[in-house]
Amino acid sequence: MPATPLSSLETLYVDHHGWLKGWLRGKVGNGFDAADLAHDTFVRVLKASNAQDIRQPRDYLATIARGLVVDWYRHQAIERAFLDALACRADGLTLSLEERAIMLETLTEIDRMLDGLGERSRGIFLMAQLEGLGHAEIGQRMGVSVTTVKNHLVKAMTHCLLLVAE
Repeated sequence: MPATPLSSLETLYVDHHGWLKGWLRGKVGNGFDAADLAHDTFVRVLKASNAQDIRQPRDYLATIARGLVVDWYRHQAIERAFLDALACRADGLTLSLEERAIMLETLTEIDRMLDGLGERSRGIFLMAQLEGLGHAEIGQRMGVSVTTVKNHLVKAMTHCLLLVAE
């Protein structure tokens, strides 16, 4: 009788969870985050519903976990930059834990959206959105034509809108 997806997942978990958690501990430096990332890895396997087809379980789990570790480090960098920016504010603004979590989630989502853009498109988009620069000013700073600036802005806006629509 062939293994069911659930029994295959259970076997995968029992056989490899400890190894994965240890491997992740070495990547992130602590057991708590390693446990969270191991959990997230197995959630992805569960969602994929392919546990019974996995032939090289540790390679497969490590591939998923590696992507999650990259996301974890990016989130850590965003959080550090956000907290540094808060600390530098002259008005002493304090945010509740809930407000901080919402802000970090929003910043992480913006980072994810901008990640798919090329460096030039991302830079032009950020100059327009964050600095409020006009097309000519951006073109002058970047050393490109106004038409190029417009094309990159259209590309960036389209990219972001497509991600929001997903």
